[in-house]
Amino acid sequence: MTNPRATTPDGEAGLKALTADPERALVATDYDGTLSPIVSDPAVAFAVDGAAGAVARLASLVGTMAIITGRPAAEAVTLGGFEDVPGLIVLGHYGAERLHDGALRGSPAPEGIAAARAALPRLLATAGAPDGTRIEDKGTALAVHVRQAASPEAALELLREPLARLAADSGLVLEPGRFVLELRPPGTDKGAALRALAAERGARSVVFCGDDLGDLAAFAAVRDLRTAGVAGVAVASRSQEAPQVAAAADLVVDGPAGVVRFMNGLADVLESHATG
Repeated sequence: MTNPRATTPDGEAGLKALTADPERALVATDYDGTLSPIVSDPAVAFAVDGAAGAVARLASLVGTMAIITGRPAAEAVTLGGFEDVPGLIVLGHYGAERLHDGALRGSPAPEGIAAARAALPRLLATAGAPDGTRIEDKGTALAVHVRQAASPEAALELLREPLARLAADSGLVLEPGRFVLELRPPGTDKGAALRALAAERGARSVVFCGDDLGDLAAFAAVRDLRTAGVAGVAVASRSQEAPQVAAAADLVVDGPAGVVRFMNGLADVLESHATG
């Protein structure tokens, strides 16, 4: 049995609170880069081996198991192989969409998304977006990926300002990620989704696992919840492209495989307490 250990006092307190009262624990995780590797085509970003099993184990041991992702909820479930995980809550589109016990509900895309969608192809052409630039239409958000460009860093710098102007003109915000710039409605992020879910479920401890800049909002939510008396742990899936995430975490693991090991280690501890 591998007993997870945090490197910060607050993180250790969070793990102890979770193991002492798992029925009131919320364990939440990002999907891309956290349960699945980052790949050039998001449509084939399947979860790493063991991810579905680890999620299912924790879902049976804690009060709430959740996935919070920028993807559509159903897409994350299919790619991850989570269809048979009882009670799993999947918040897609940063919380604008929810899938739970087979029921899917969501909010319509704001008007600004339609305007940005219509303007985006011409903007990229006018800005001289390099070959390999790709638009991902998430319905309630628009992502511009540059990972496949010859120089992703240069492409980000080239497109950041024009995309920021488009976001402002459309009433949206521009959020950076791992070789991606995303236009989405203001106030829509993983931190807001995590806070709302913790309040809804009456969580007394919270764990969030993430890897990208967009997950920093959830890490901030963990810190905010601590000040409100809810113990918490921020777990980073290490990435060379987003070292800020590891720097903000209470516990750092090596990529999605490390997240699976962490989750299974946590499940081992909870099972040993239940039988002890």
